[in-house]
Amino acid sequence: MGVARTSTDQAVIVFDGVCALCSRWVRFLLRFDRKGRYQFAAMQGAHGRALLLQHGLDPEDPLSFLLLEDSQAWTDTDAIVRVLVGLGGPWRLAAVLRALPKRWRDVAYRAVARNRYRWFGRHARCYLPAPEQAARFLD
Repeated sequence: MGVARTSTDQAVIVFDGVCALCSRWVRFLLRFDRKGRYQFAAMQGAHGRALLLQHGLDPEDPLSFLLLEDSQAWTDTDAIVRVLVGLGGPWRLAAVLRALPKRWRDVAYRAVARNRYRWFGRHARCYLPAPEQAARFLD
């Protein structure tokens, strides 16, 4: 199974395409990622699934957010903070979250991840981008 190649200035975010919270996160990023540096792969698609497996994450138990950038992989709150800082402008202030111990941040992240469907809802199908944004999605 092949993995999509991206240009060196783009990063790939693997997200849960049926999770309402995750879909809102992607819409947020599409709005504020003015440089278009992030591409997206739903974990339910071939590319997203392959990327999760390639980085030791279980696509059947998707409790982790995955960011691939600069030939490296980040998960959980490290990935979220890196994405926010990467948006530039006032979003760079998210870097202060790194002052909190990673273990504390990730415990909070895991609690939200485990309960995301119950708290935020679930869609019957994966998030579908607007036609003008479709090129940023790998599946």
